[in-house]
Amino acid sequence: MSTRANIKIEEHKSARIRIACTAAILALGCVGVSLGDHVASPLLRIHLPREVTVKDADLSLGQISVIQGTESLVASANGIAMGRISLMSQRVVIDRPTILSRLASSGISSSKVVFTGANETTVRRQQQTVGSRELVALASAFLKSNPPDASARQWSVLRAPKDLIVPAAGDELRLAPQWVPSSTKNQARVEIAVWCGDKKIEARDVIFAMKYNCRQAVTTTDIAKGAILGPENVKIDVIPSNYPEPADWKPPFGLVANRPLAANTVLRPYMTGSGKSPVVVKRNQSVVIRIEKPGFLITAVGMTMEDGGIGEHIRVRNVDSQRIILARINEDGSVEPVL
Repeated sequence: MSTRANIKIEEHKSARIRIACTAAILALGCVGVSLGDHVASPLLRIHLPREVTVKDADLSLGQISVIQGTESLVASANGIAMGRISLMSQRVVIDRPTILSRLASSGISSSKVVFTGANETTVRRQQQTVGSRELVALASAFLKSNPPDASARQWSVLRAPKDLIVPAAGDELRLAPQWVPSSTKNQARVEIAVWCGDKKIEARDVIFAMKYNCRQAVTTTDIAKGAILGPENVKIDVIPSNYPEPADWKPPFGLVANRPLAANTVLRPYMTGSGKSPVVVKRNQSVVIRIEKPGFLITAVGMTMEDGGIGEHIRVRNVDSQRIILARINEDGSVEPVL
């Protein structure tokens, strides 16, 4: 082989080598760019536990999961809202698709997210239970220091509340008892409210049946009609009652008996009067027996069996039925049966 031929072969080999090297360099460059892109692309790793307990009602992704990744992505993801727990006993289930949707709404693509752990997590609030007995004790202590009436003597629980579930104890959490208006005079209703700061978050009612100390006047001897009542013939007893004592009650001393009263008689308002009134009806006088209530009026003719003045109680015979009734004399001379 001539020298010229050898030179051409060597040149050809060198060209092939240069081409191969150039291709290799280009290939490595492309791989390097691809790897560089992959390394530079940030990932967000989110680990979901099966269950998680939180303190606050408002949920965020940072509360319900463990997030790893670049500092900026983690900071963005931590604050993403994931809903709210409205009730203390409520449990919220959050799955991966929901998280991806919330991330996408915040501008974080699902391609940058890698999940580990459970497919969904169950979230509930930290809580504590205030038992029914504790609520009743708190309401009873409030009732003792703030009785609905000065004559209240004792009370018993008529309706106990259910246990109260509240957020885990914190500096701002407090139980506050207060009165709840009740239309039933022999019952007292106390509300135990749970306050967090200035927000009322839950409440239970405790209902009590009440007993009151009430005074009553009782005759100690037989008392004739027209006799003046006083400590010598009337005593004042204190008895338990389902209802409070009327605000205007006072001993009947100085009043007179409107009728003969036997010993040990509990005095009622119609049995006494302020004194001897001028006679307005006389014995055997015809009078109108009148019963008037809202919506109706009943009248009948009666015959008096004794003299009497305004406000006094006398016996009257119903002319039609011949029944004898006790009636109060009105200012117009008619009489009203004492029912």
